[in-house]
Amino acid sequence: MALPQQARLGYDDVVLVAPVTIPYERHSEQTAHWWLGAALGQLLAQSGLKKADVDGVCVSSFTLGSDTAVGVMQHFQMSPRWLDHIPMGGASGVVAMRRAARAVQCGDASIVACIAGDTNQRESFKNTVSGFSRFSQDAVYPYGAGGPNASFALLTDYYMRHYGATREDFGKLCVAQRDNALRNPHALMKKPLTLEQYMEARVIADPIHLFDCVMPCAGAEGYLVMRREQAEALGLSYVRIRSTIERHNAFPEDAVQHRGGWAMDKDAFYEHAGLSPADVGFMETYDDYPVINVLQFEDLGFCAKGEGPEFIRKNSFTVDGSFPFNTSGGQLSVGQAGAAGGYLGLVQALRQLTDTAGDTQVANARIGLVSGFGMINYDRGICTAAALLERGQ
Repeated sequence: MALPQQARLGYDDVVLVAPVTIPYERHSEQTAHWWLGAALGQLLAQSGLKKADVDGVCVSSFTLGSDTAVGVMQHFQMSPRWLDHIPMGGASGVVAMRRAARAVQCGDASIVACIAGDTNQRESFKNTVSGFSRFSQDAVYPYGAGGPNASFALLTDYYMRHYGATREDFGKLCVAQRDNALRNPHALMKKPLTLEQYMEARVIADPIHLFDCVMPCAGAEGYLVMRREQAEALGLSYVRIRSTIERHNAFPEDAVQHRGGWAMDKDAFYEHAGLSPADVGFMETYDDYPVINVLQFEDLGFCAKGEGPEFIRKNSFTVDGSFPFNTSGGQLSVGQAGAAGGYLGLVQALRQLTDTAGDTQVANARIGLVSGFGMINYDRGICTAAALLERGQ
């Protein structure tokens, strides 16, 4: 017998502060530990805190080798009283925030540093992919398939056949994100992208072409979680948490993934915040391939299932246009720094809501939605998460 769900508590005065990015590099001979340490150092510098003030840490990384978050703490010479390791790829940023916020709310930690980072040495991506999933090792690698391109080609082909999306629709998103990225000094993609260039790009795994794919790189992202009075005492601008959700292995009965866990929790998500999709001023999604953006538009209530193509056709998605989306440029134009890709949208949202987004700033940004998607097995991604965030001051 299913037990009734307990009413969810709000996040009260728990807030998010100090978004930081360690500028990405295409390749790096530094370790993941170095990148994570650089993010922690920037968090301390930006907040004015000492390392001993941080008594909680969340770590997300794919390239730590044999280390976990515990090993990282020894490297950093820290002794936190609360520690979590969030190896959930593109969902990591929101999931880490949920865990950290509840820890602060319950008094298990006072200040939590959420950090994600990965290196990208010459063999890093190949090594990560080769051992990423037991399902993939058993089911597809023996047949010569490997990596996410083939999986997302399957999802993209299914969506196009069933819902009438075209390559031009996906291309519009990629072109808009590149336009946003040109305003972002951290983005690795520095050249404009036209729809014609997108359409003419070489095939990677039909129907996926070159500009549908993220570029692996090295980098790190981070932010701090604390109580509002602490943020005010430190003179830090802060962001409030209105609602969050996460779901794992949603809809396993779907033969091909055409929806994600957001669809299971969408109504409760907005109800908890007392908001609706119409209140959202900008959206930051995990975007390793364009089709996943469209699933997030639909499953988070901005349009009905199958109406994603029409939603794309009637919006511009640029910073200064209609429905500002992936305002940093997203992974498709900034780069995918491993697990830090799961933090990219959240860190950008914090910048938007504290007026520190520079040339990517959305005018009058008040409510932002951040969505995560991660851990692709041989046929689907199995982690989803989302957060509604509000300007604090």
